[in-house]
Formats: sequence, structure tokens, C-alpha cells
Amino acid sequence: MKLMIIVGSVRPGRAGLPIAQWVHQRASSEGRFDVDFVDLAELALPFMDEPAHPAKRQYTKPHTIAWSERVDAADAFILVSPEYNHSYSPVLKNALDYLSQEWRHKPVSIVSYGGVSAGSRGVAALEPVLTTIGLVKAGANVEINFVGQHVQDGVFHPEQKHDSILHTVFNQLHDLSSALTTLRTPV
Repeated sequence: MKLMIIVGSVRPGRAGLPIAQWVHQRASSEGRFDVDFVDLAELALPFMDEPAHPAKRQYTKPHTIAWSERVDAADAFILVSPEYNHSYSPVLKNALDYLSQEWRHKPVSIVSYGGVSAGSRGVAALEPVLTTIGLVKAGANVEINFVGQHVQDGVFHPEQKHDSILHTVFNQLHDLSSALTTLRTPV
């Protein structure tokens, strides 16, 4: 099963990269996922620059075609997302909005982080977008509050509960992906 992990922040010094690296390491050690690690800072999608609506899949730009192929190949997603002003990052919104059908009928979970709220307000703002593009949200999400206490020297140090919930996320994504496969199969 191909699992795409998306780092949803490009801010210098971001906590999202070491958190996503932790998720990547744990997913790889599971032995049941082929991981596609997407750092939106490296992907560097410009703000939406396609002339046609994404639902038409009439892409004209090489970066859109490449992004479409990567997302199409994925069976499930984990979004590592900060909370910015009670919402989520604009770079994550842009990456999601670039495509339409490629997301449909695939499961997603969110690893959110922030201060006291652990990014939960950003997740609340993100959920209607995920539903609109056809993603199916898993029940479990990892929420990391006071993230600065967990990242030292560029390395994320999870609590035991973070590891435990992440394992539940992996199980749910695996099960949901299998269940949704028939909906993704062209007739």
C-alpha cells in the first residue's frame, strides 16, 4: 500500500519536518507501507496556475502533471499540519486545491501540532476541504500540543501516546484503503 506523507508547512525552522520524519520512520518500520514523502517546501508548487478547473484533469503545467501522478499513485495520506491563526497553512490548501479526482475515495489522517490546542482548530478548518475533494477521514489523528517541548535539535521526541495513536492511524488507513479500493477502481 502506498502511503503519502505530506509536510504541510514551508516556514523556516518548522516543527512539521521533524514530525513528518518521525511519521515516515514509523511507517517505514511497519513493513506494510511504501512511503512517498512529500515536503511541500521541496515540491514548490506555485499558487494555482492551471487555466482549467482541476475536475477536468486538463493539466497544462509539468508541475501539475507530476503532482497529479504522485497523488494518483497514493492509496492513503497523512497530512502533517500546523495551526496558523485557527486554520491550516496556505501551502497545504494550495497543494490540495491543485487536484480533484486524484484524492477521491482515499483515506486521510492528520498529525496536527501547535500550542495548547495541538492544532485542533486547524484540523477543524481543514475537514470540510478534505470532504469536498472526496477524501475519507480516518477516526484517529495524532495531536501534539506544546510542540516546542518535543522538538530538540531538529528531532521530534514523541510521547508514548503519540506512538500509540500513530499505530492506530496506520491500522485505520490500511483498513480504509482496502475497503475503498473498489470505489477507486474504474468501471
